[in-house]
Amino acid sequence: MTPRIATSLLFLAFMAAFAGTPSHAAEPVGTWLSQSGETKVKIAPCGTALCGTVVWVKDGGTDKMNPDPARAGRPLVGIQMIYDVVKSGSGYKGSLYNYKDGGTYTGKLQMLSDNQLKLSGCRMRVFCRSQTWTKSE
Repeated sequence: MTPRIATSLLFLAFMAAFAGTPSHAAEPVGTWLSQSGETKVKIAPCGTALCGTVVWVKDGGTDKMNPDPARAGRPLVGIQMIYDVVKSGSGYKGSLYNYKDGGTYTGKLQMLSDNQLKLSGCRMRVFCRSQTWTKSE
């Protein structure tokens, strides 16, 4: 076998070995801008799960729709609106709080790309909504 053929075979073997190796999948960690452009949420590890905290709201405001009167007057910036998020299949699952209606939803997060995150939330498995957020960092 000539050196050129040996080098070519070695290269092909190397490429075949790594062709099936998946690349590191994108994770939802980072700061995200909501679909409406009104809110930025930072998703980060908290304990063994991921949580999302509001870091910016276009018009400020308070959590006036919260059903808990003790929380209804708190500023929106700083509230945790995504919590208990864990890996589930090819995406993530957890809970999503919507400060606009005061509802907490069973949620799913799915990375569409490194810069796009789809959030889906359902209340009582009937009332469901989805949004696509974009990376804001």
